[in-house]
Amino acid sequence: MAKQLLLVRHGKSDWGNLDLKDFDRPLNKRGKENAPEMAERLVKRGFKFDLIVSSPAKRAKSTAKFFAEAYNVDEIKFVEEIYEANSRTLLKVVNDFDDSADTVIMFGHNPGFTDLANELSDADIYNIPTAGMVLMSFPFDSWKMLSKGTGDLVFFDYPKNSDEV
Repeated sequence: MAKQLLLVRHGKSDWGNLDLKDFDRPLNKRGKENAPEMAERLVKRGFKFDLIVSSPAKRAKSTAKFFAEAYNVDEIKFVEEIYEANSRTLLKVVNDFDDSADTVIMFGHNPGFTDLANELSDADIYNIPTAGMVLMSFPFDSWKMLSKGTGDLVFFDYPKNSDEV
């Protein structure tokens, strides 16, 4: 069964409290509006998945929770390596996914997510905006097979994108 990877960048974060560590920054008002809106778009597309994986950083975790709620899913797997990861580290995380999951949503951060999308597929995306989503498909049975240039871009969507499906 082919694999599908949906990368979702966390929603817009709150810079109001400069004493907070980067890891602990919450979503701001717009982030809390965009995340459920993007989750709703996925539901409308009829998109289904087997696993949610997220950076444990607060803004990524919150974004993942909005998606989990939209799908009535309880389980989110938190992977510390996703936080502040470059594309090489992210690919290692993806290569370690359990092959029983064919479609995985991964929540995390830039610049790693944009770099990963561009490396794995012909996406040619300048920047994944906050709460932006990139879906790629791969013609493999195993996540271990994913490597540079093996994916196809299925869609790229983000809150200000008006070409909604």
